[in-house]
Amino acid sequence: MVVSHRGASVRAPRASLESGNGIRILVGDCVAAMAGMPAESVDLVFADPPYNLQLQGDLKRPDDSRVDAVDDDWDKFSSFSAYDDFTRAWLLACRRVMKPSATLWVIGSYHNIFRVGAILQDLGFWILNDVVWRKSNPMPNFRGRRFTNAHETLIWATRNEKARGYTFNYEALKAGNEDIQVRSDWTIPLCTGEERIKDASGKKLHPTQKPEALLARVILSSSRPDDLVLDPFCGTGTSGAVAKRLGRRFIGLERDGSYAAATKQRLATVEPLSAPSIAPFMTAREAPRVAFATLIERGLVSAGAQLTDAKRRHKALVRADGAVAFGDRVGSIHRIGALAQGLDACNGWAFWHLETPKGLISIDALRAEIRAEMATPAE
Repeated sequence: MVVSHRGASVRAPRASLESGNGIRILVGDCVAAMAGMPAESVDLVFADPPYNLQLQGDLKRPDDSRVDAVDDDWDKFSSFSAYDDFTRAWLLACRRVMKPSATLWVIGSYHNIFRVGAILQDLGFWILNDVVWRKSNPMPNFRGRRFTNAHETLIWATRNEKARGYTFNYEALKAGNEDIQVRSDWTIPLCTGEERIKDASGKKLHPTQKPEALLARVILSSSRPDDLVLDPFCGTGTSGAVAKRLGRRFIGLERDGSYAAATKQRLATVEPLSAPSIAPFMTAREAPRVAFATLIERGLVSAGAQLTDAKRRHKALVRADGAVAFGDRVGSIHRIGALAQGLDACNGWAFWHLETPKGLISIDALRAEIRAEMATPAE
């Protein structure tokens, strides 16, 4: 008999397993646990709820061998209505603890993601993207009566349509993708091998453990170091392991004590990466303003020096006041760069270079030196 439920009873015993470094694992019902959290305290939510797979009996291969499928009680609901009630409850609890600028990711399969998406919109969440996780090594369709189920869907959403200031590390993602915008289809293999958490008998502890690569992309795309990440369905702690490694704080909620214990053991072995390797990517818009005159004041460029373009076709004289001269015309590095090329506009930082004994150096690289000093804390 399939039993309708909404996670563990709110009366179920709950415990907190502290893992240090801003990491907390709470054992018990996620809705009840979130009710005890401060409102508007979370920067990012990643949710991997039960999929309600509706399996009727064992799943078998053509040779009649049994497939190790998801048949745990936590994935069983008496009806779609019961599942919808469960979904509304945890989504509302998440919404309360999310900061106005926070975002939420939820992952699912065709069994549940459309219901979750509709409920998200009914509750006022605003969907930013749906992302297809394309599995490079999916389980085959053994009976050959359907297409191989080779993907899952993630929904990325804000609390409401008017949410502003949410984190999206667009430039960093693009830089890591050969300067090409990252698309909404991600090809990442399933969790296998040493990454898979095993029980005492050597079998996989959790049937739907997600790969760390998937969580890394989620967390790197939509949070910053020291942000608080919440996972209402923590399982064996993949989100927590990645969050800790990437210098984020983390709260994981899990009603199954054995999963929670495995998570605590797993996170104890995770070492955060060094601060420089996870420092936020500074965009041109976020970088501190440095005027061209500052390069002269700091001695990186001398008054009387000549600037030239990368192909040494045009030359401009550096003036003591920070302007540059091109023949009898005087102006900013941008205006004179445009004039030299016969254009309406020009990014002078990218166009002009300084001749040095080691060859040409972009004045933008000199500006970067000053910005690096400005970002370095004083001793």
